[in-house]
Amino acid sequence: MPPVHPLKKLLNYAQSYRRDFRLATLYSILNKFFDVLPEVLIGVAVDIVVNGDKSFLAKKVLGGFGISDTWHQLLLLGVLNVLIWFGESWFEYLLSLKWRKLAQNLQHDLRLDTYSHVQKLEMAYFENQRTGNLMSILNEDINQMERFLNGGANQIIQVVCSSIMVSAVFFALQPSLAIISLLPVPAILIGAFWFQKRLAPRYAEVREAAGDVSARLNNNLLGLATIKAFATENFERDHIAQASDAYRGANGRAIAISSAITPVIRMAILAGFTATLVYGGWLTLHGELAVGAYSVLVFLTQRLLWPLTGLAEVADMYQRSMSAIDRAMNLLNTPIKITYEGTHLSPQQVKGELRFDSVGFSYGDAATLHAINLTIPAGKTVAFVGSTGSGKSTLVKLLLRFYEAQSGRISLDGQAVNDINLQDLRRAIGYVAQDSFLTDGTIAENIAYGLNGISEQAVADAAQAAEATEFIQKLPLGFATRIGERGQKLSGGQRQRLALARAILKNPPILILDEATSAVDNETEAAIQRSLDVVSRNRTTIVIAHRLSTVRQADCIYLLESGQIIESGTHEQLLRLNGGYASLWRLQTGERVSQ
Repeated sequence: MPPVHPLKKLLNYAQSYRRDFRLATLYSILNKFFDVLPEVLIGVAVDIVVNGDKSFLAKKVLGGFGISDTWHQLLLLGVLNVLIWFGESWFEYLLSLKWRKLAQNLQHDLRLDTYSHVQKLEMAYFENQRTGNLMSILNEDINQMERFLNGGANQIIQVVCSSIMVSAVFFALQPSLAIISLLPVPAILIGAFWFQKRLAPRYAEVREAAGDVSARLNNNLLGLATIKAFATENFERDHIAQASDAYRGANGRAIAISSAITPVIRMAILAGFTATLVYGGWLTLHGELAVGAYSVLVFLTQRLLWPLTGLAEVADMYQRSMSAIDRAMNLLNTPIKITYEGTHLSPQQVKGELRFDSVGFSYGDAATLHAINLTIPAGKTVAFVGSTGSGKSTLVKLLLRFYEAQSGRISLDGQAVNDINLQDLRRAIGYVAQDSFLTDGTIAENIAYGLNGISEQAVADAAQAAEATEFIQKLPLGFATRIGERGQKLSGGQRQRLALARAILKNPPILILDEATSAVDNETEAAIQRSLDVVSRNRTTIVIAHRLSTVRQADCIYLLESGQIIESGTHEQLLRLNGGYASLWRLQTGERVSQ
């Protein structure tokens, strides 16, 4: 099946804007119609001055009476000139307004729809994507489409209309001259398409190179502290230079072709204009063409052919836009593998019993989880511990449906999570990760993130429960203090307390803490632990931790190794078992491990 052209993809997407496209196109056509008429008036004026009462306007036209008086002819010509210029200006305003508004609206909708689509893609998709490249598509590529609709679309329509209208006048006045003068037009159009086909793969390369530059810049800006700490500024600058040089090279290869379009078109225009000038003059001298008609054709030849030099710029803009649109549309059309639809469920309906029945999962060839079977009773606190890569975090990611289990079944209160509406499922779960996402907003806005109509008192109570009030009150503006991008103005422990306060305010029936205390100091860990002891009451709580001191009060602790549960029980039971958990406990508390 042949690939769908990017422009067709865009038109299929923009079904709701069909009327706007039609109106914008109509305004472009009418503007060009009035734009061509002044050249016709110049010819009529020359005809009046040369022929007087024998001019075109003095003759009976379409069965009417001609205007014999020369002065009256000129007055009529002046009135027509005003009307034509008014019409041209009015439709210039309308087309500019309509095309620009269409470009802005379509850009807005496409960016929002694409971003919304990206949010629905499974986490596995992002493992093979770079954030900077996605940002390049969502920002620069969609802006490129907007620039084309702002001006390029109108230019293409007007070049086509100009060719048709001027050709009609030529054939009406002098068919033989029309054939000679208009011969370059097909050659110009064929040449423009020839160049355009060769530009397509080069501009696709340009857009990919632009995405690489954006990805590298984004990655380096996020890791600036590490770059400074390792004194690798020059090293990373060389990386950026390589990406930028690749972008420059891709652009250079495209420019080498696009720059040749204008000179080729100019040579074709020269041939057409020379033919009109010389052959038309010869016909006029021999009485086969009126002086006014000759003037009209000379001016119209310029009006027709010289704008074709703009085809180079239009073709360049068009091809850049098609490459950008293709990337945006491909992203928008990426299949969503995790369904959002399902049975609706309110948090109040959730009791919180969780079951994992023979759950298996693999990120690649090596299995991450092997037939996991466990039940988490409603309102209980369980913990998952084990070495890095043992599958602890994967379990909760499957519960949240960041990924789909490849085998087995996960159920909530007896209902398979795959059958529950995805948004409702996630609203029933409070999730605190090791590196929680914070917005560039205030303390209060981050605690109340995603919730509407929350009172200041409720925010303050959640902060108190997370033991965050003390440090918040020391900030310049308290709860109104802005914390910077990703909360960079706060310490790691402060960010984690805000994330916990957010989860507490959400008041979900299920709470997950995924390594929430792994990167905090002992004081913060103790504060989080005290908060957890309070908020986990009568709430199903899952804690994933390396520090066993964090989970010793859990109702049940599961030790995972290589994707399998090898031990389970309370802290005391596992110590008495004297297995892997007991060894980890003695290692972390400084006790000698028995041989």
